[in-house]
Amino acid sequence: MLFPIGDDDRKLTRPTYVTLALVVANVVVFVFLQGFGGNQAFTSGWSVIPYEILTGEDLTSPVATIIDGQRVPVPQAPGPSVIYLTLFTSMFMHGGFMHILGNMLFLWIFGDNVEHRFGGRVFLGLYLISGLAGSVAQLMLDPDSVIPLLGASGAISGVMGAYLLLFPRNRVYTLILYFVVALPAIVVIGLWIGFQIFMGYGSVFDTAGGGGVAYAAHVGGFFAGLLIAFVLRIFIKEEQPSVFTPYYQHYPSRWN
Repeated sequence: MLFPIGDDDRKLTRPTYVTLALVVANVVVFVFLQGFGGNQAFTSGWSVIPYEILTGEDLTSPVATIIDGQRVPVPQAPGPSVIYLTLFTSMFMHGGFMHILGNMLFLWIFGDNVEHRFGGRVFLGLYLISGLAGSVAQLMLDPDSVIPLLGASGAISGVMGAYLLLFPRNRVYTLILYFVVALPAIVVIGLWIGFQIFMGYGSVFDTAGGGGVAYAAHVGGFFAGLLIAFVLRIFIKEEQPSVFTPYYQHYPSRWN
C-alpha cells in the first residue's frame, strides 16, 4: 500500500499561508466545536445529510435506516437555519483522529505547491469548489441517505487533482511497508485515484447501506480540481505572489 508522507518542496520560495490556515481551521473545529469528535449534536447537525439538502428539511430527531443489514437509528440534531450551509461547514469537520490526521497530512503535502502556483485566493476557491463538487457527487449517488457526510476529503482530492496536472513528475516521498521511496506524483496520485474509482464503483452495488468512506466525494472532488486547474493554467501562466509578499518583490523594476 502506498502512503504519501511528503514531497519535493525545494522550488517553493515563500510560505503558503492559506494552506496553513486551512489546516488550523480544520483542527480548531475538530478540537473546540466537535470536542475531539465527542460532540455528537454538533457533528450531526452541521454535517451534510443528503436527505436534508434535497428536501430542505432539517432533521432533528433520530431516523431509522439500514446499516450493515440491520435497521438502526441514526442520530440527528438541529443544524444551521439555512440547511444548505452544511455543504460548506461539513468540509471542516471530521469523524475521528485518524480521519483528520490523514486529511491534514495530504493537505499539507499537496496544498502548498498548488497554492504557490495559483496564489492564495485562487487556491482557496479551488479548494472550496472541489469540496462542494465532492459533496454533490455523493448526494447524487445516495440522495435519500440520512447518514452524515463530513470531512475535507473532497476538497483535498481536488487539490490532489490540481497537483497531478501541474506537477506530474514532482517527487512524492511514499511509505511502502517499512521503506520510504521517491515516486513521481503521476504514479502516487494515479494509483490513489484509481483505487477511489474502483472502490466507489463497488459501493454503488453495496446493498448493506452502511456508512464508511465516501468514495464518490473523493472522485467528484478530484475531477473538479483537475478541471479547475486545467482552466486556471490557461489564464494564470506564472506563479502568483502571496498577498503577504512585500510590494517591492511584486514590482522589482520600480525600485531600481
